[in-house]
Amino acid sequence: MTKLTLTTHVQGNTTLLENEFIDTYMPKANGEYVKVYLLLLRYMNNPSMELSISKIADILDDTEKDVLRALKYWQKEGLLDCDLSQLQSRKQTETGTAAATPEPAASEPVSSEPTASASPAPLSAKKRKELKQILFIAEQYLGKTLSSTEAETITYFFTTLGMSSDLIDYLIEYCVENGHKSIHYIKKVALSWHDQNITTTEQAKNHSVLYNKNCYSILNAYGIKGRAPAASETEYIRRWNDEYGLALELILEACDRTMNAIHQPSFEYTESILKKWMEKGVHNLKDVQALDEAYLKEKENKKQESAARRQNNGTSQTFTRNSSKNKFNNFEGRTYQDMDELTRRLIKTQ
Repeated sequence: MTKLTLTTHVQGNTTLLENEFIDTYMPKANGEYVKVYLLLLRYMNNPSMELSISKIADILDDTEKDVLRALKYWQKEGLLDCDLSQLQSRKQTETGTAAATPEPAASEPVSSEPTASASPAPLSAKKRKELKQILFIAEQYLGKTLSSTEAETITYFFTTLGMSSDLIDYLIEYCVENGHKSIHYIKKVALSWHDQNITTTEQAKNHSVLYNKNCYSILNAYGIKGRAPAASETEYIRRWNDEYGLALELILEACDRTMNAIHQPSFEYTESILKKWMEKGVHNLKDVQALDEAYLKEKENKKQESAARRQNNGTSQTFTRNSSKNKFNNFEGRTYQDMDELTRRLIKTQ
């Protein structure tokens, strides 16, 4: 029997995979997508090894279209920063011409962020020292030595997003205190703050207080009390608040309708309601009320049309029966000149 040895330390020939990926992302992903992600993770830890779409397809025995679909999926999930249009154009150049174009290394992804096309200016000695201190503090919060990806991501906050050292410090502290040590999650929060023009620690704290209040308000709407939201639940709430930009009153209304419809908490069901409202251009409760009234009016119109059709069908059937009766009785009676003639005919027939 082969001996299996379990270790708790990281070996040089080991690729680390965070539990959050296994718990949150892997169960709902296609198996082929997971294979592509694991391969990217494997090559990311070895910068000397180059990787391209065609090479991934060869290794996994997939088509290049399958690989592109997987990359698009992980990009949509927020686990991959990559400009797929550039990768596709590069792939077409490789296959369509004889020119040798260097393949993008997995450790050097093409970022899809607005300022990624221009390299940041070289840091001054003071800025380099400040960044070094930020990375050191991040290691204390995360309780480990930063990987190259984690260090690059935090550097991105500092050099590209322009976040101050204090704001990055609070960002990592906030995420860790809420049970999230994944650099992917930390980056999502950082981008959300950037989109909302949060540039100071005070603004971030005010936003965090409001966000936490929203979380517990949503849990209460589901009848959930006495606990913090789980990681998957937090992801839904973050998406409703930050990505969708929905007001809390709308979210709570959708939660109430979820409970009335299926009588149990379901973030997925609530999300379906919110998406339908967004498609209809709903922004507040007045819009929801108008939408409900339009629905009821349409339902009433259909009911009246159905009743009218039934009434018309009944009238048509009555007319058919009367027509049949008239047709059956529609004949000419015999005519006689006088009673004497009728009497003679009756006598003859006896």
